[in-house]
Amino acid sequence: MIKKVDGIWSSPKEAFFNSDYSEHGMSFSPDGNTMYFSSTRPTNIDSVSNTWHIWSLKKINESWTESEYVDIPNLRNKLTSHPTITNSNKLYFHTSNLDYSQMDIYHSQLIDGKFQDAIKIEIEQKFENGYAHLLFQLIEEFLVFASIGNQLDLYNSFRTKEGNWFPTSKLSKKINSMSQGNPYITPDNKFLFYVTGEKQKENWSVKWVDIESEIKNNDVNK
Repeated sequence: MIKKVDGIWSSPKEAFFNSDYSEHGMSFSPDGNTMYFSSTRPTNIDSVSNTWHIWSLKKINESWTESEYVDIPNLRNKLTSHPTITNSNKLYFHTSNLDYSQMDIYHSQLIDGKFQDAIKIEIEQKFENGYAHLLFQLIEEFLVFASIGNQLDLYNSFRTKEGNWFPTSKLSKKINSMSQGNPYITPDNKFLFYVTGEKQKENWSVKWVDIESEIKNNDVNK
């Protein structure tokens, strides 16, 4: 994590919620008081498979609680990753079998503090190797995700007035220049942050673009 103080970013240091296992795909709730992320840490629950699951922690009086396993009842034996929660308390993420097959996008509604059975969303265009690094805009107008292939490419889709999803559109070559992943849209919906680099190498870096010019130009609602 890094922190911006007086316009200057600090040096990076290890995030406080890390464990001895793998973590990635972090996002915040709209109010900034809940953090969601993916982790391979064990749940210590017999009915839950050991794989990637979603975890959360809350900020209370400027201090963060211990991380807790997010139980989505019908996905306890599936891989779940890269969560994003929206203004309507829907948690979006990608899900697959433990061998990464049949990867799709799902959402689960938070009701009275508990997440309900997840529902798969349907997008007209399918990808041979599925989706990864999923990101939903907080008001659920559009989504951005990485498709898995020879490299990770970022795509987006817009929601119809009826609640369905238009066919996906690949983002411009300005963005899809190498492998791209881990998209994150700022809470004001102005900027898209993502990582880019060469697949299977360690030369990844963080970049950002203006959403108005790079994503909304693809809006097929216009």
